[in-house]
Amino acid sequence: MARISPNRHRFPPIVIQYAFWLYFRFTLGLRDVEDMLAHRGVDVSYETVRA
Repeated sequence: MARISPNRHRFPPIVIQYAFWLYFRFTLGLRDVEDMLAHRGVDVSYETVRA
């Protein structure tokens, strides 16, 4: 399986991994993930998490 390159992404890979982990581990909605990241100082919209 080919690895996904984070070069074109706005956020560091660790933030992207954390957003995916939140979304799938706790079956949260995208807006819930947005809120949880905002509490940790990451300014991201739910549409960015969706992409």
